[in-house]
Amino acid sequence: MGRAHEVRAKAMAATAAKKSKLYSIYAKEIMKAAKGNPDPTSNDALRRIIEKAKREQVPADVINRNIDKAKKGEVENFDVVEYEAFAQGGSNLIVKCLTDNPNRTISFVKTVFNKCGAKIAGQNAVSFMYEHLGAVGLKGHSEDEVMEALINADVDVNDIEVEDDMIVVYTDVANLNNAKKALEDAFPGITFEIDEIAYYAKDTVQLTDEEKEKFTRLLDMLDDLDDVSNVYHNVEL
Repeated sequence: MGRAHEVRAKAMAATAAKKSKLYSIYAKEIMKAAKGNPDPTSNDALRRIIEKAKREQVPADVINRNIDKAKKGEVENFDVVEYEAFAQGGSNLIVKCLTDNPNRTISFVKTVFNKCGAKIAGQNAVSFMYEHLGAVGLKGHSEDEVMEALINADVDVNDIEVEDDMIVVYTDVANLNNAKKALEDAFPGITFEIDEIAYYAKDTVQLTDEEKEKFTRLLDMLDDLDDVSNVYHNVEL
């Protein structure tokens, strides 16, 4: 499918520039995932977030403190809300937020859109141009070895890409855990370099220097919003 992981990585890392923001995002995600079941051994969503937080060097104190809040029933209520928008030169984006006040969040997001020449879109006006997939990436094994492990475990995948020395497996969201288990069983002690559920643009666009400058400003301003957890877009940066 030619998704170009480098482009995706830049798109999805837009909100990870500041450590304080990063820690805040994971605090919210951990509390939300842990609500009702703070045990990562039986809570797949929580375990995935914890593993991802560790890969991004989030301190253990941040992780444990927010799991403890869930255990004590001190978890705040956070909603996941997503906004779609069109921007410069045929670009588009999906802004994922985790918020305890959606009215506040949409007000802030709209303000950024207005300042940066983006226009908020209706539901599914942009998202149909993206694939919502699970992805796991691993090193140290060949594409044939990975494919064999998945076939032996009867796991359906959408695609497998080889990117430098990494094999990236894409699955439907519902099949992500099955794919991970199959690979963990086949390759004991494996470490996943990528483990995420995200939106991937089916096609990308190239902007002029002027358009790219405006679009980058848009990403930077969204990054400054505490409620924004991820930004997905179709721009080649």
